[in-house]
Parts: sequence; structure tokens; C-alpha cells
Amino acid sequence: MTTKSNSSSIELIDRFRDLATRFINFFWKTIKRNLKTYTMIFVLIFLFVLFWVLIGNTFIGPRNISNLTRAMTIISFLAIGMVFVIVTGNIDLSVGSATGFIATVVAFFQVHLFSPLILPLLSALFPGMSGYLLGVISTILAVIIALIVGGLIGFWNGFITAYLRVPAFIVTLGGLFIFRGLMSAVTGGKTISPIESSLNSIFNDYLPREAGVVIAVLVIVFIVSNTLWQRHKRVKYGLEIRPLIYDLIKMFFFSVLVAGFVFYMNLYEGLQIPVVMLVVVAFLFSYLAKNTRFGRYAYAIGGNKEAARLSGINIKANVLKVFIFMGMCIGIAGIMFVSRVGTGAPGGGETYELLAIASCVIGGTSLMGGEGTIIGALIGSLIMVTLDNGFVQLNVPNWAQYVIKGLVLIFAVWVDVATRKTRE
Repeated sequence: MTTKSNSSSIELIDRFRDLATRFINFFWKTIKRNLKTYTMIFVLIFLFVLFWVLIGNTFIGPRNISNLTRAMTIISFLAIGMVFVIVTGNIDLSVGSATGFIATVVAFFQVHLFSPLILPLLSALFPGMSGYLLGVISTILAVIIALIVGGLIGFWNGFITAYLRVPAFIVTLGGLFIFRGLMSAVTGGKTISPIESSLNSIFNDYLPREAGVVIAVLVIVFIVSNTLWQRHKRVKYGLEIRPLIYDLIKMFFFSVLVAGFVFYMNLYEGLQIPVVMLVVVAFLFSYLAKNTRFGRYAYAIGGNKEAARLSGINIKANVLKVFIFMGMCIGIAGIMFVSRVGTGAPGGGETYELLAIASCVIGGTSLMGGEGTIIGALIGSLIMVTLDNGFVQLNVPNWAQYVIKGLVLIFAVWVDVATRKTRE
């Protein structure tokens, strides 16, 4: 009896050891495969701890974290689109000027067209319509215009790059000047105001705390169900599956992260509307990158353009689509920018193109093309905003801020080069 019990114990220990070994091996394999992303996560954690020590609890308080995550949204929208552009081996230097241009176009339409013409006409046709509803209609029209203009800008850049074979660097550098000039033409060198309060609330308002809790529950349910569904599909098609303990830890970690963030934001004013919009857009673009033909083609073009062409991929059409998607992101960023500042002003979006590119590179997107993730770009933009936030509170001189940001960017590129050599 004792011998059988000892045998069962030894068998149980062996099974546990085998499971632990599989988990550790898979964990390290995952880290090696995503070394750049994990390195930047470590850098982000280090920055938070450093500023917490130097500044105190003010830095990690709900109010500051709320302002910090809200501040990253505009650059993050641009960085999401920029990932696809860089992955295909291109670049877009016009995104900052285009963002400012779209912001001025939106303000111009609201102030000089909607308010004096469209809204009075709607009010006459529908006498019972409230002023608030008229403002919401004006904002919806403004959002549509921003997306259309952004799409046209992306089409312009993509068509000249893909079909006229002008290098994207030159096309978008020219766009930087063109849209900066058009911005001045629209504004006449003056600010355009006031915009509708409903438009202003897109960037500055919060969701009710109850809505935040509902969103957190829905996201956690999605995390769990999606993870289990992915395991089911891999089993169904006979593919290698990850250790169950790994998926359980992953589900638990992200569920706690979502619940903790919502709880922490509810300690202040609640979930920020632009942050919720950013999460939705990031999820959609991540799905495009990982689960659609469009995403796979983009990575294939950047990885080996000639091989992609020989395999039957229409490179011109796909590069054009990538730039159109970039234009849509510019449109969203333009809406966020005019909502944030409350006016259409000349000079808007200056240096945004550099911040968006830096966010992508810091987050692991390779300038060589063929490699990059949406989540990495978001981490990169959060690092940039964290540096800004901490430097402002520590009263760090501007020259030192630029130097440190430059060093972080160089470090990120060095990590890219080092990991690429290791893989090769």
C-alpha cells in the first residue's frame, strides 16, 4: 500500500515537473520572440518607479495617470497607422501637418458653415429639435468630414508612392509643407472658434463610472472567451498548443490589468472617452494586422518585397490601402486635436510626425520593414508621454528633455539591430 502511494506521489511530482518545464521553456521562447517589446515594457516600468521615487505619490495618483493616458491618445492614433506604413518599408512625414490641417478644416466647417447655414436650416425644418441635438449633428458631420479628408490625404500619399513610384520619404516630406501651407490658408493666420461643446467633449469628457464597470466586465469576458476559443481552434486543426497554465496566467494578468485600470480611473472621474476610443481602434487595427489578408500582405511586402511580388501580392494596391488607413488615423487624430484645444489654430500638430515615428520605433517597429505591433506602438507612445509628464513635474530644462528622448530612441533602435542580429 505504501509502495503504491509512493509511486503515485513520484508520478505526480514528475508530471508537475514536466508541466513546469514546458511552461518555463515556452515562457522564455515567448520573451525571445518578442524581446524588443518586453524590453520596452521593462523601460516603462522603470520610468514609472523612477518618477514615483523622485516626484512622490502625485505621479502615480489617479488624476495624473488619467491625464497621462489621455495625453497619449493623439500620438497613439497616429502611431497605430504609422506601424502599417513602416511595416511596408515606407514612412509618412506629413502626419503632423495633416493632423493640424484637418483640425482647422473641422473648425472652419463648424464655425463658418454649420452654425450659420446648416443648423438654422435644420432648426427651421424641425422646430422641436433642441440646441444640444443640433450641436451633436454638427459634431457628427465634422467627424465624417475629418475621416473623408484624412482618407483623401492617405490616397494622395499612397497613389503617388505606389503608382507614380516617388519615394514615400519625398512624397510625405512634400506633404508636410503642403498641409502646413493649407492650414495657414484656411485659418488666415488666426484661430477659428468657438467649436461645438459636443465636439469639445470628445477629448475632455469621461464616461459614467457605471459604464466603465460594464466595459471592464465585457472586456474580461472577451479575454477569457477569446483565449479559450484560440486553444480550441489549435486543438481542432492539430496545431501545437501552449501550456494551459500559461493561458490561465495570461487571462488572469490581463483581466486584473483591465479591472485595476477601470477601478483606478473611477477613483478620479471615470474612464476617459478618448482612451476608450483608442482601445477600440487599437483592437480593430490589431485584428487587421493578425487575422486578415491585408495585414499579412503588409508584413510580407515589408519583409521581402520581391518575394511578395512573385507570390502574387498586388504591392501597389496594398501600399495604397496602407496609406488610406494611415489617412483615417490622421482624421481621428485631427478630431481629437481640435477637441482638445477647442479651436482651429495655425501651427497645430507640429512635431507630431516625429513623435509618432519615435513611438513606433521605441515600441519595436523595425525601420527595415516587416516587423512591428500595435501594442508595441502604444507602449512607445506611453513611454514618450511618461517622459514628458515626469519632466514637467521635475522642471527638467527643455534641452535635457530633448537629449534624453533622443537617447531613448537610439537605445530602441540599438535593441532592434541587436535582436535582429541574434535572430539571424
